[in-house]
Amino acid sequence: MRQKKYVSRREFLKVAGIATTACVVCPHIEAIEPSNELHEASFYEKLESDSVRCQLCPWQCVVPDGQRGRCRVRENRGGKYYSLVYGRPCVTNNDPIEKKPFFHVYPGTKAFSIATVGCNIECKFCQNWDISQARPEDVSAPFRSPEEIVRLALAQKAKTIAYTYSEPVVFTEYILDCAKAAKEAGLGNVIVSNGFLNEKPLKEWCSVATAIKIDFKAFSQKFYENICSGQLHPVLDTLKRLVSSGVWFEIVVLVIPTLNDDSDEIKRMSAWIVKNLGSNVPIHFTRYRPAYKIKNIPPTPSQTLARVRETAMAEGCHYVYAGNLPGQKGEDTYCHSCKALLIDRYGLGILKNNVVNGKCHKCGAVIPGVWA
Repeated sequence: MRQKKYVSRREFLKVAGIATTACVVCPHIEAIEPSNELHEASFYEKLESDSVRCQLCPWQCVVPDGQRGRCRVRENRGGKYYSLVYGRPCVTNNDPIEKKPFFHVYPGTKAFSIATVGCNIECKFCQNWDISQARPEDVSAPFRSPEEIVRLALAQKAKTIAYTYSEPVVFTEYILDCAKAAKEAGLGNVIVSNGFLNEKPLKEWCSVATAIKIDFKAFSQKFYENICSGQLHPVLDTLKRLVSSGVWFEIVVLVIPTLNDDSDEIKRMSAWIVKNLGSNVPIHFTRYRPAYKIKNIPPTPSQTLARVRETAMAEGCHYVYAGNLPGQKGEDTYCHSCKALLIDRYGLGILKNNVVNGKCHKCGAVIPGVWA
């Protein structure tokens, strides 16, 4: 259970609000005292007058001494940039890997899931806004070393460690150290991200990741700007770079009625995916539920999920799923070659798995994914 320091609603909204310019910084409000765990950030350059430029994500924040980047979890102290969340997970939980969701990665296994506070964008529909839009001061998060995270994952009999819930981009240094320790212990690593990061840190992720899932918010710059305080094209670049990296990845699209469920937009998105990423990338169209700042739109109808799934399949996408609605057609995996049922699911549960050594049990076709 997370314990939070009390802040008023007015104070929270004042701090959590994000402007749309690229160089917004968050003023230093309440210092986190230096300790042995305070960790110098990676991916930044020093500028004149003790300022720094963050090079972690496309915002490229220029941060004066004593202030923070727009993610609110990285602070300039005397010309050195520090992560305020390294070793400070505010959430740990042992989840089915299908919850991430990954449908082509170790089906039926557990992913020991961790997150710190912070995010580099602000989705108005965020399901985990209480941590993604919080500051380090707002939560109780005792220090846990990478080695301790690995011990916890092993004790829970997890197959992988998942970096998820908020936005892994902002705790990249912690991810890299945890992931290296996990690999040494025989564990995999899966990263669940918005994909809004620069090329160099992405390469570092790919060097340790078993799989990466990208939340593809919409195929619209306007949606990214107005609903997510973000940008579309850096995410497209990330997806194309993942293809060349060779790391397995899957895509999730949270379908929000009237905002990103237009059939023409889904068709163009699907066509772009097939052309640039290939037909075998799994796409998960998942059901939206009212949350955070969007509460006046009802949950996504099952008919809408069925429609967008059919649209993507018609464009040539082989593995298209419908999620967040147990029993919905589209939870199962079928062979792209002979159409045999491979994985029978209900919600997050696996009822039957007919993938044998990474192949279809019926026709022997290779099924893309990470199976063994």
